[in-house]
Amino acid sequence: MATQDDHVLAADLATGAGALLLEVRGRLAADGAPAAVLKDEGDRLAHAFLMDALAAARPDDAVLSEEGSGHDVHPDRATAGRTWIIDPLDGTREFGEPQRTDWAVHVALAEHGLPTAGAVALPGLDLTLSTPDPPDASSLPPVPPAPRVVVSRTRPPAEALAVAGALDGVLVEMGSAGAKAMAVVRGEADVYVHSGGQYEWDNCAPAAVAAAAGLHVSRIDGSPLTYNHADPYLPDLVICRAELADVVLSTLSRPGHHS
Repeated sequence: MATQDDHVLAADLATGAGALLLEVRGRLAADGAPAAVLKDEGDRLAHAFLMDALAAARPDDAVLSEEGSGHDVHPDRATAGRTWIIDPLDGTREFGEPQRTDWAVHVALAEHGLPTAGAVALPGLDLTLSTPDPPDASSLPPVPPAPRVVVSRTRPPAEALAVAGALDGVLVEMGSAGAKAMAVVRGEADVYVHSGGQYEWDNCAPAAVAAAAGLHVSRIDGSPLTYNHADPYLPDLVICRAELADVVLSTLSRPGHHS
C-alpha cells in the first residue's frame, strides 16, 4: 500500500506543477500569446516537470500520463504493481482563459488497480486537496434542498440532467473534471456525474481524494473504479455526497441512463 511518503509526494508534485503552470500562464498572457500557445506550453512543461520528478523520486514505478505514452515510459505499465497516473493539465480550455480558475493538476498512485494516493491541485485557487489530509465530508453543511449537480460548461451529459431532475436539483457549470470533483469534496456542489468519455488520468486522482474524504465514488452502475488497464479508457464516474448515492445510482440504473 501507499506509504506516507507517497501521499506527500503526490501532493508536492501536484502543487509544484500548479505553480509552474501559473508562472507559464502569467508570463505568456503578459506577452499577448494566444490561448492555443498557453495550452500547448502548459501541457508540455507540466508533463516534463512531473515526469522528471517521478523519475527521480520513484524510478522503479511506472507512469501513465495524458501527455505521454505509458508504453514508452514503462514497457510493462499495465502489469506493474505501482503506476503513477497523472494529468499534468486538466482543463486546458480553462487554462487558456487567464481569468478562469477551474482547471487542475492530477497526480495519483494506483497499486494493483486501485487508487491508493492522490492529489488534485487547483492552482488558480492556491489550493491542493490530497489523500494525506482530505476534507471530511461528514463536516460539510447539510445537502441543500436543491442539490447542486456540477456539469460541463458545454456538454452536460443526459445522465447528469436526469439526476438533477430526480433530485429537484440545480446545475452548476464548471470546467475541468478535477475542478468538478473537488467542488463536491469542498462542499460547493453535491453531485458529479460524468458519462460518455474520460480516461484514467481524468479521474484517478479526483477519485482517490474524494474517496479519502468520505464521498461516494463509483462507476455509474455502482461498480468500483479500477485503474492501470492496458486500455486507459474509463468513460464514466459518480462522485457525490453519500446520502445522495442511492437516489443517484437508482436514477442512473433506469433504461437509457446507463453507459
